[in-house]
Amino acid sequence: EDPKLSRIADELLALSSAELDDYSALMRLKLRLSLTSNPAAGLGPGAAGDAASGSAGAEEAAAVKTAFDVKIEKYDAAAKIKIIKEVRAMTDLGLKEAKELVEKAPVVVRAGLPKEEAEALAAKLKAAGAAVALE
Repeated sequence: EDPKLSRIADELLALSSAELDDYSALMRLKLRLSLTSNPAAGLGPGAAGDAASGSAGAEEAAAVKTAFDVKIEKYDAAAKIKIIKEVRAMTDLGLKEAKELVEKAPVVVRAGLPKEEAEALAAKLKAAGAAVALE
């Protein structure tokens, strides 16, 4: 057992569900996978709990109802640079990654956010010139 991999696994298991969603989206970006593809089964800490307890599934379902995804539907070409800057600010992506993400519209920029935070990010993107949807 590699200590480095064990430490990484422990840190991943300690993340909240919102942080896991963000991490999952980041890894899909880094691996150049579709942001809308389903994450691999069993990655979340609730996956082991579902087999052991039915209440874990109920808690996870309740969390899904309160989590929102910020999705760029389309954008005005003249506003592309402003939108890329906003995406960089809200995702900590580099310029190249943010540009590629924006150009893939319609695309989910952030996933699993509380309603207030999702609405704030959507408002910033709308002000920059993007058509945004909360899912």
